[in-house]
Amino acid sequence: MKNYLEFEKEIKALEQEVDSLKSPFGSEGISEVDTQKIKKTQNEINEKLKETYKNLNSWQRTQVARHEDRPKANFYIKKIFSQFTLLSGDRYFGDDKSVIAGFGLIDNKSVLVLGQEKGEDLNSRIERNFGMMRPEGYRKCIRLMKLADRFQIPVVSFIDTPGAYPGLGAEQRGQASAIANSIECCMSLTVPNISIIIGEGGSGGAIALASSNKVIMLENSIYSVISPEGCASILWRDPSKSLQAAEAMKLTAKDLLNLGVIDEIISEPLGGAHRDPEIIAGDIKHSILKNLKSFENFSKDQIYEHRKAKFLQIGRDQGFSKSTNIEGRGLSYKESNLQKITTHLVKNKLVYSGLGLLAAVSLITLLF
Repeated sequence: MKNYLEFEKEIKALEQEVDSLKSPFGSEGISEVDTQKIKKTQNEINEKLKETYKNLNSWQRTQVARHEDRPKANFYIKKIFSQFTLLSGDRYFGDDKSVIAGFGLIDNKSVLVLGQEKGEDLNSRIERNFGMMRPEGYRKCIRLMKLADRFQIPVVSFIDTPGAYPGLGAEQRGQASAIANSIECCMSLTVPNISIIIGEGGSGGAIALASSNKVIMLENSIYSVISPEGCASILWRDPSKSLQAAEAMKLTAKDLLNLGVIDEIISEPLGGAHRDPEIIAGDIKHSILKNLKSFENFSKDQIYEHRKAKFLQIGRDQGFSKSTNIEGRGLSYKESNLQKITTHLVKNKLVYSGLGLLAAVSLITLLF
């Protein structure tokens, strides 16, 4: 049974009409299927989908990112990777079912795969804790990322979580430090790591695995420091202002690409990834292979510096580049020409003020 969102009411009615037209059993018994009317109605559905999804606001995209039928990490892992070997446990406390981790092959290339998994039905969602990882989940990922780094195996992560689990037990077992250590581990890898945000990319729970050389988003996914409802509750004490919060937060793929936070957007089939999972799985596989290929000729140091410079550049005009000092270590800041001129004028404002005053006095003297 298909699930529909609030803004898909007209599409739902049309698809129900198509289903009834396809049935050979009408109110008067067996009847002839009207193929022309089915084709016409299907065209109407496609036009309505195109019109609706072309004009989605940020809150509607958030709803699509959370869609019940949206393909999850487990689906992509099965479709994209062969000979996947599941690995479990953090060697400290236990195994976290909300993250799937293991080694697999993609076009005969070994990769470490990490996937935050929400679950497909109620029972699996409870077992997976709705994709909210606990400290042991992050420690499992850290253990395997270090192993992959030792054997020079690239890392591919599928991000889909509302955030890290905020329960008492998780806090007692060191949730904050586990997230911080996971971010540090991601940033220190000397192998390429690629993160694909397939649904929700929520808070530190997402960035713990998304501190990567390449951060890629599906067209209707979201990536933010907090949920729109949480933001609205904090700022306005009113969760009903989620639309206003979502627009202000710039959490959609298009906004984040413009801001330089992510590197690539993968287009989804008409009506979202859940309408044609096979196509989107193929597109994700193509993107992973393309990005892995771009790092083939990079040395360990170049991969590490690429990742560091990428994150240091966020929020700046030009960012940082590798220092050219004698030691050859560290990063130096790159300024644009406009920034250089502005900085020069601010530093020498007294000199230019004096020159301006002198020029004004000289001009007055010449005139009078």
